[in-house]
Amino acid sequence: MTGAAAPLAALAVALLLMLAEAQRSRANERVLRAAGAVEPAGDVYGLMLWSYPGAFVAMGLAGAWQHADGLSPDGAALFLAAKALKYWAIGTLGHRWTFRVLVPPQSASVTAGPYRWIAHPNYVAVTGELAGFARLVHAGWIGVAATLWFAWLMWRRIRVEERALTR
Repeated sequence: MTGAAAPLAALAVALLLMLAEAQRSRANERVLRAAGAVEPAGDVYGLMLWSYPGAFVAMGLAGAWQHADGLSPDGAALFLAAKALKYWAIGTLGHRWTFRVLVPPQSASVTAGPYRWIAHPNYVAVTGELAGFARLVHAGWIGVAATLWFAWLMWRRIRVEERALTR
């Protein structure tokens, strides 16, 4: 598949994965809220909610507009490796994984799975997803801008999470 169709097909796959992740997040949110989890103030969830899919849409459209010669295999490899790390983190957190910062009573930091080696593997994975997708669809400067924007949002989110877990 070449031309505009390849980046648009990759975008469709990425958005379908996002929808599945959103469903898992919402189900986990219900479990956490029922257990008395609280959401700390100062989160950037509202910005992240539109920025994450928006970044992929912008990159997919940029790739389609440029009519690049197919998809990049190294971008696909990075995107898939990032998804694998993300799903390892999700599996490790279980019902504690959500798009929101929800802290259940008596919770402690997780130190199993990828958290044994990386403090925030989900965010490392999201950065890899964005960079990999940008490379995959040849999004160029839009990919760099989208990745940097979301990295800044994640940095702000990490501060909220760490503050909430130390309380």
